[in-house]
Amino acid sequence: MKNNAKLTSGNVKKTLISMTLPMMAGMLSMVIFNLVDTFYVGKLGISQLAAMGFTFPVVLAVNSIALGMGIAASSIISRAIGRGDHDEVVSLSSNILILAVIIVIVLAIAGLLTIVPLFRMLGADRDILSLIKSYMTIWYMGVPFVVIPMVGNNIIRATGDAKTPGITMTAAMLVNLVIDPILIFGFGPVPSMGLKGAALATVFSRALSMTVALIILIKREHLIHFSYHILNDMGKTAKQLFYIGIPAASTRLIVPLSIGFITRLIADYGNPAVAGFGIASRIEMFSLMIIRSLGSVLMPFIGQNWGARNTGRIREAISFANITGIIWGIIVFITALFFSKQIASIFNSQPAVVDITASYLLITSLTFGFLGISELNSTALNALNKPLHSTLISFIRMFILYIPLAVVGSHIFGIKGIFSAAAISNIITGILAFFMFRFIFNRMVKNLIL
Repeated sequence: MKNNAKLTSGNVKKTLISMTLPMMAGMLSMVIFNLVDTFYVGKLGISQLAAMGFTFPVVLAVNSIALGMGIAASSIISRAIGRGDHDEVVSLSSNILILAVIIVIVLAIAGLLTIVPLFRMLGADRDILSLIKSYMTIWYMGVPFVVIPMVGNNIIRATGDAKTPGITMTAAMLVNLVIDPILIFGFGPVPSMGLKGAALATVFSRALSMTVALIILIKREHLIHFSYHILNDMGKTAKQLFYIGIPAASTRLIVPLSIGFITRLIADYGNPAVAGFGIASRIEMFSLMIIRSLGSVLMPFIGQNWGARNTGRIREAISFANITGIIWGIIVFITALFFSKQIASIFNSQPAVVDITASYLLITSLTFGFLGISELNSTALNALNKPLHSTLISFIRMFILYIPLAVVGSHIFGIKGIFSAAAISNIITGILAFFMFRFIFNRMVKNLIL
């Protein structure tokens, strides 16, 4: 097994950069994955694009649960690796994967049973609802292929290997890039399937990612074993997983739940507005790619170094992360300032859709640096086994700030008031997360010394 503590020595910045670059390639692949779907579906028409806009918060919600489990897995396993506890690492990895499978089955069944009432509640009309149902039925049936690789790749990342997950995610994107237009528009003997084709392409390419992740975990890392001794620790593992996983998933779920509410507000402005917001949300994911890549590697880095009691390396890492977040936010804003309409028109040429997308990007992109700081410091808190504090940051951002301000802003300034609410929320929670992490970490270090 290759899970020795790789991240507890060496130059901090070089280590983080060397891990972030391959992870960024993988994250870029997943963002391109979503943008490719949006690009091709946009060619089908505004109704189909609006349907994708409605599915976005729900798909993001399921992904958030998977990411919550992945964050918990990375935090727990990286700290065990930092302590040098080989047997515990194997036991944790095996049990976490089994628990993920069980949770996925429950999610898929619940999702299939609630498609119509859920999307009706989000504001989808009858015509859009039929399109949504054709997409989400297939997507839910394939949800194990979406969720399991997220958890598996986080386990691999906890060992200090960010390259393999990056390659796996890139391969999935390339497969989707090839088969997406074939299944959506048809080619040769393959009939045109529209939105159903987009869902099938997603499921098929994610199945490839799952297969590779499982092979790596079982054959190369030897982290997955199903002996009675290991399975006997299932209860203990579940307790650890849920302690971090439930708050982490809740933190992630707060975002799609809030986006669902915001989507409902925007639905009052018509289907072009929903389509534009859906495009903007995906472009935002792309814009935050480097931040989330750095956050993904920050988790095992902090976990291993806390397990090894290397607190100085953690301070240096979070300082580097915050500076990177601000610099990247400035770069994104400058890009949006000059090219927002050109970027929006790539996905749909309808002026109303382009204007909504560009408006969102211009108003919110200036605050992406603060959003990055919020996400990076929340990730660091999860790595230190402080998931409730991370959840609190996200809760304040969405439910105390974003949603109330969006409701008020919508009444006073229209749709731009909703977008301005997002920007204000990003700034305040970025500052809050920065000081919250410093306070908690300093207190933990003081207790460690005492």
